[in-house]
Amino acid sequence: MTVVVGLMSGTSLDGISAAAVRFDNSSGRVVAQLLAYDVVDYDDAERDRLSLALRSGTPEEYCRVNFDLGEVLARAAIRVMSECGVARNEIAAIASHGQTVWHVPGHSTWQIGESAVIAERTGRPVISDFRVRDMAAGGQGAPLVPMADAMLFGADGHWRALQNIGGIGNVTVVPPNATPALSSATAAGARAAFDDAALRLAVRAFDTGPGVVIIDGVTRALIPGMRFDRDGAIARRGRVIDAVVRRALEAPYFSAAPPKSTGRELFSADYISRFITECREADAAAETPDIVATAVALTAASIADAYTRFLAEPAEEVVVSGGGAKNPTLMSAIAAALPGRRVVRFDDIFFDGEAKEAVAFALLGYLHLTGAPGNIPSATGASGPRILGKLTPA
Repeated sequence: MTVVVGLMSGTSLDGISAAAVRFDNSSGRVVAQLLAYDVVDYDDAERDRLSLALRSGTPEEYCRVNFDLGEVLARAAIRVMSECGVARNEIAAIASHGQTVWHVPGHSTWQIGESAVIAERTGRPVISDFRVRDMAAGGQGAPLVPMADAMLFGADGHWRALQNIGGIGNVTVVPPNATPALSSATAAGARAAFDDAALRLAVRAFDTGPGVVIIDGVTRALIPGMRFDRDGAIARRGRVIDAVVRRALEAPYFSAAPPKSTGRELFSADYISRFITECREADAAAETPDIVATAVALTAASIADAYTRFLAEPAEEVVVSGGGAKNPTLMSAIAAALPGRRVVRFDDIFFDGEAKEAVAFALLGYLHLTGAPGNIPSATGASGPRILGKLTPA
């Protein structure tokens, strides 16, 4: 059995999700046990610095924020290690996604959060920079969570769509009983098993568009001091401005065929400002609840549009994770936009859905240690399976 800590900082800039996960392959099938999960919230100054880095910055500021974020990631790792009931020297590695600063689909990607700082502060090996190898192999570098979806969260007997709603929305479609297994504990055997399994799997995945990035963005812009629409209470009072949603869905990203990925390079602060302006121009009576409700409707409509365009698989069950799953107004909008499909929360089947991505990167760290590929080429578009991540020794 192997324990790996996964760290995730997403596009929503809420904080760092940290998960300590025990992996067991004694049965020939990887089984994951979540030992501990915690969130280290960013304070206002940290959030402002990261937000600025996503828009602009000097070389000095990028240099500093990379190391400073490494310190915060290290604190998150130390905290969850202290809660997991496993001695620190028995933690095999820390798998850190870091914070995406910029993503150029089909070309390059950049995540920060210095791995050497994490290794120094924790005394454990660190695996980081997961996305770049897939991109070097011709892939999008995203989404990478589909390997965890296929290995850990598929269903016996039926297709399942796993819809994550973080800052960005992404879906993985997993066929029945599609669980790759490590046939050998050796690196060579692991690699051969995953090369074969990943190519055989009919797993597909792609980014559907905005998750909560626009919802949170308009909330922050319109209500100073409020970071997000808690429980969807503001949106629940609003009227959806349908014309704005229809126009937004005309953007080329939505009609582009998978594999595809997106992020704040598209759904930026400027995009959010234009969205607010368009709502007001389309309806002079538009108030804050209407604009937030329209942002919610756009996320739900973009998911439904993606399913209609690109999901031929009979996935009647949609399992929703991420921060967006905790917004009842958004969940209701998604269910209404997907008639004929059963929409359920990840929490109600597995564990706290906000831990899912941290668990997924812990898995990618585990696969790195075993010499097994972590990408699914049918999801990312890479030329083949690749071992992901770079190792920084303890």
